[in-house]
Amino acid sequence: MMGIPKEMVEAAVMDGANPAYVYMRIMLPLIKPALAAFGIFSFIGIWNNFIQPLVFISDTSLYTVPLLLAMFKGLYVTQWPLLMAGATISVVPVLVVYFFAQRQIIEGIALTGVKG
Repeated sequence: MMGIPKEMVEAAVMDGANPAYVYMRIMLPLIKPALAAFGIFSFIGIWNNFIQPLVFISDTSLYTVPLLLAMFKGLYVTQWPLLMAGATISVVPVLVVYFFAQRQIIEGIALTGVKG
């Protein structure tokens, strides 16, 4: 938000816009690509989080996807076919979110900017 020219905000204030209008009509459309990228990275980070759910969750019925995948790895035997199938299936929600958000980021970058 610090990269947005102050002149745009000052011009809106001089035209009589209140702070909520400035934020909703000027600032938010300009930072939409950054918010979309932040949303993608946050979702992927939370989806792949392993340590925090391992510490907090003790019931196996509440395990997250990475914890369930770790259950396929044993001390002496690893069930590789099941582990690889689970890993492939666990990527699907991340890909769906990425593809929808990618379109939003590209549109935001293409339509946003200071024209002068």
